[in-house]
Amino acid sequence: MSTENSKFKDFNFAEGELLLINKPYKWTSFDVVGKIRNSLKPLKLKVGHAGTLDPLATGLLIICTGKLTKQIDTFQAEEKEYTGTMILGATTPSFDMETEVDQTFEISRINEQEIYAACKPFIGDIEQYPPAHSAVKVNGERLYVKARLGEEVELRKRFVSVPEFDITRIELPEIDFRIVCSKGTYIRSLISDFGKTLNNGAYLSKLTRTRSGNFLLKDAFEVLELVNYIRSKKEEAKTETEA
Repeated sequence: MSTENSKFKDFNFAEGELLLINKPYKWTSFDVVGKIRNSLKPLKLKVGHAGTLDPLATGLLIICTGKLTKQIDTFQAEEKEYTGTMILGATTPSFDMETEVDQTFEISRINEQEIYAACKPFIGDIEQYPPAHSAVKVNGERLYVKARLGEEVELRKRFVSVPEFDITRIELPEIDFRIVCSKGTYIRSLISDFGKTLNNGAYLSKLTRTRSGNFLLKDAFEVLELVNYIRSKKEEAKTETEA
């Protein structure tokens, strides 16, 4: 994208900027933070994100710089919207594609009416357990570290809100969905529980965050697009100083 695009502006990173980023597949949220922080060097600025996305998820990641990092908790608390795909008829230990399928189920007798009906128990205020393969900390250690070592982990129930859960496509074993939910909702856990509601199994195969609060994915930068722009502006400033 051209750096003359109206999407870009004169940033003041030290004073504080809110950056909307489309997190790439298999990048961690911290990878994105690190890439942007490095592009701002030699400035030593605080850079943080407002709401982790799993490495296998893509979509909207809010990045704050400078003084705006003090507001991260406010942005993180906002309602989120996701679209994604689940695979019905199988489970994995991580509830997504990070781990191999460990159990399969027959799905030929499940009809579309049953699938649509299975959404209803998950709409409203619900309780769920985070996946064992997650970044939740227990006694100071992240669950996924213990899970990858094969250690048993104690999962603690959490209460979340899901105002909307819609099925948008059914082509078994694939089912597409859209979910609007509160902070702290684990979509992987919800999909796993969805499979259990059908006396079956399900795991997440694709997930994209499309909205956080009033911020939309369609307005987000690609990571390298923004990094290259920042670097080009630094080169311009350097040239002007040397002239």
